[in-house]
Amino acid sequence: MRLGILGKKLGMSQFYSENNIIVPVTVIEAGPCTVLQKKTMAQDQYSAIQLGFLEKKESRTNRPEMGHFKAAGTSPKKVVREIRLNPEEEAGFQVGQELKADIFSAGDFVDVVGVSKGKGFQGVMKRHNFKGFESSHGTHEYFRHGGSIGCRLTPGRTFPGKRMGGQMGNVQVTTQNLQIFRVDPERNLLFIRGAVPGAPNSIVTILFAKKKRKKS
Repeated sequence: MRLGILGKKLGMSQFYSENNIIVPVTVIEAGPCTVLQKKTMAQDQYSAIQLGFLEKKESRTNRPEMGHFKAAGTSPKKVVREIRLNPEEEAGFQVGQELKADIFSAGDFVDVVGVSKGKGFQGVMKRHNFKGFESSHGTHEYFRHGGSIGCRLTPGRTFPGKRMGGQMGNVQVTTQNLQIFRVDPERNLLFIRGAVPGAPNSIVTILFAKKKRKKS
């Protein structure tokens, strides 16, 4: 289980490193996030904290949601998500507490979860990196097709999961082991090396990396 925070992808920029090497970074507005609820093993059979991010108008919030936010002593939030934690970690948080970008520091490794850009219906060459057919030897109007999808005798059908054309993108993607280049706690900004999933202004979840730790 790993602590994390919700954020909004603002776009990309670049900085110079200590060796005067250009470093591409993704700028993320991370928090402030309010702890709206705590899930415990005793009551819910799992432990987690529920975070709220970005302000929402009361006129666009229904009464059950307003009661939930008032119980946490906070204003309505647009995005509500849970972060799974160990029971010991969950016990260290209180309802109404705020989490900000300063839970991270430069050099930390993080995993970023977001929804990738939707590409619409795409063919097998763009969607699955198929090579395509030869341009000579009698090939006619069959350059970007996927080829055979099975045999009529055995198995006599097309297997589920066969790589074919279809909807591309618009799925949840996790990019692992990205390093934080810089943290701006005053503006709640994280500058993460490299690209993260999603379009500008999309919501992402930033978690401490599962596989890597900060370099000593």
